[in-house]
Amino acid sequence: MVTSPASVDRILDGTRVAAASLAITAERARHFYERTGAQPCLAAVLVGDDPASLAYVRMKQRRCRRTGIASRLVHLPADSTTAEVVGEIKRLSSDPGVHGILVQHPVPPGVDERAAFEAIDPAKDVDGVTMGSFAAMAFGLPTHASCTPAGILRLLDAYGVELSGMHAVVLGRSPILGRPMGMLLLGRDATVTYCHSRTSELPDVVRTADLVVAAVGIAHFVRGAWIKPGAVVIDAGYNEGNVGDVHFDEVLPVAGLITPVPGGVGPATIAVLLEQTVAAAESLVRP
Repeated sequence: MVTSPASVDRILDGTRVAAASLAITAERARHFYERTGAQPCLAAVLVGDDPASLAYVRMKQRRCRRTGIASRLVHLPADSTTAEVVGEIKRLSSDPGVHGILVQHPVPPGVDERAAFEAIDPAKDVDGVTMGSFAAMAFGLPTHASCTPAGILRLLDAYGVELSGMHAVVLGRSPILGRPMGMLLLGRDATVTYCHSRTSELPDVVRTADLVVAAVGIAHFVRGAWIKPGAVVIDAGYNEGNVGDVHFDEVLPVAGLITPVPGGVGPATIAVLLEQTVAAAESLVRP
């Protein structure tokens, strides 16, 4: 990937935006410790030994330590049953020393992921994955938002993107990324079109968008010819080989703003996760 000085001005730097957010979160965590004598605590539940998932959980643990947040890892074998996973999550939900719970996804095929998510105490759902969190978010009520969509909004706000009146195309309809992304954009007065594997004439639909959010899980899926000149392109994908869902080199010359992979959506997502962990601790623990 080669970029010119002019093109660098159009790259949404998630690492920079996340660093500013994490500095504020670290200060809040410090004040929480001074008031209560405890650290905000995030517990991660990992089922199986997927290398990418394990690496991602460890990265989150490192960010926790740097931000003054305690972290726990509950690592369950790949052959765990849904009942065993749900039991561990309920145990964490009832533990007063845990303020946020993250279930690393995807889980192995033998585990009902939705059942695992719904076992999380809503007050500790800092990843915004439960149906209750989704409903509250869709209605604009106070809740822990889905972290990746919220991180994307954080990036757009940091770069002064005015969402009101924009036509946003969301590529993907997963319950933890695509669907909540559309709801958050709708709440900011964007006009939202959801696209998926059965969308007819997909390139033509994408070409109408002022904002494209790609979350399909297919490397280099979105091509340069699909993009309206000057559109904002958010790549929420992460695929083998450290590449996203957007063909960056093709799209960069066309887009007005674009996120890189890595260094775009990922850091902003983690920053929101840790911010919401501290917020959960503040609401759950009274000095």
